[in-house]
Amino acid sequence: MKNIEYRSTAIAAVFTAALLLLSVAGAQAAIQGLTGPDFDFRVKADYVSTADGGSMLLWGYANGSNRAQYPGPTLIVTKGQTVTITLRNELYVAGSGETPNVSIVFPGHDVTASCEAAGTEDPCSQGDLTLEAGRDGDVVKYSFVAGEPGTYTYYSGTNPGLQVEMGLTGAIIVRPAGFNPNVPTAYGHPDTAYTYEELFFLTEMDPNIHQAVEFYGPDDPSIQPLVDDYFSNYWFINGRTAPDDLAAPNVFWLPTQPYNSVPRMHPGDTLLMRVVGGGRQMHPFHHHGNHAKVIARDGRMLESSPGAGPDLGTEGFTITATPGKTVDALFTWTGEGLNWDIYGGTDVVTANNQSMQHTCNGKFVGEDQSPNAPKYDPITHEFCEDHGKPLPVNLPGNLELAFGGWWGGSPYLGALGALPPGEGGLNPNGGYTFMWHSHTEKELTNWDIFPGGMLTMMIIEAYNVPIE
Repeated sequence: MKNIEYRSTAIAAVFTAALLLLSVAGAQAAIQGLTGPDFDFRVKADYVSTADGGSMLLWGYANGSNRAQYPGPTLIVTKGQTVTITLRNELYVAGSGETPNVSIVFPGHDVTASCEAAGTEDPCSQGDLTLEAGRDGDVVKYSFVAGEPGTYTYYSGTNPGLQVEMGLTGAIIVRPAGFNPNVPTAYGHPDTAYTYEELFFLTEMDPNIHQAVEFYGPDDPSIQPLVDDYFSNYWFINGRTAPDDLAAPNVFWLPTQPYNSVPRMHPGDTLLMRVVGGGRQMHPFHHHGNHAKVIARDGRMLESSPGAGPDLGTEGFTITATPGKTVDALFTWTGEGLNWDIYGGTDVVTANNQSMQHTCNGKFVGEDQSPNAPKYDPITHEFCEDHGKPLPVNLPGNLELAFGGWWGGSPYLGALGALPPGEGGLNPNGGYTFMWHSHTEKELTNWDIFPGGMLTMMIIEAYNVPIE
């Protein structure tokens, strides 16, 4: 009975979180993060929550005096900027053992580390990979010139097997020089243009390690065997397990997990997917709805020669997130190939409680397209060859159906239909929803409770639904 109760609670949480998401306050289409080039980081202890009610000790990077967060703040900089990250160690460690040193490494960049202030003992210790800050007043400054545009990681270079697991990891986004937010490109080349962008920072946790560190301290002999015999039970997108990742960013009940994950777009838009393997395990991130074109890996565009653009890019329906690696991919959706009119087979489409004439390239249903007319309508982005085509099946009546929370009562984009009381409600704009998730099935749970883990929803909204 206990498992059944937990599952019911989790499913109810999906509904609640999604309703919060789809409110005006929850409509986010930009990557959340800090703009540079100067950043003040403190390493602090706190807690991470999971959607099944779990709580685990966190060692996290904090933005100045704020609480630690998971993952660390996403840093957004521009190519050519001199970036400086100041690091202080404010960890508090209970149990036995001393507070460990901490640090940051920045793969893909040529970093200079300096000790700006030091304690009385072992100031800014030189670790295996970089300078490290102890809890005795050390201040380490890391500086580098932002290099090629793209998506990068950063993480602790001090005992990373343990400290990355505890939460010391994050992402860096380098914009191309001359970046124009009104006409954005990922790499400065027109073939890398996009409408919206989303970060998918994929991690996992083994709660046994966090519990042992909390109770016994990081130096206890029980810790290393757990790290060696790693077994995760939680999987995160941007620091949240589903369904918490569907809630709005910065919700008060997740104070150390500010980032959400809900990609939204219109037909014909292009979404830049920034996929990061932020932990120690590989994750096959599967995106329903269409293939995506991989245009870059590890901040390097897949081009055959300078200026060629991503001509070596490949398409696929699953992006493998490898630990420490990043992938940039472009995803679009138009409805082409469905063989019906996504806005409905009549002359009127309803969206946001407004009715308007439904045309494609200015032609009403039944009117022939002009020679050499665009393939897609310039406003609705409808595939005009399917304009006016009805849904090719007869839908059963409401009494013959079982309703999912995302069913809006109509198969047409931007339209809603009659539903029984208490049914639906998660799709107030009449969008098309596609689950995006790990293709490793156990990763769709929170410690075996489904649904949860590494999953979110892509929402294709009607062309006239605002996406902020």
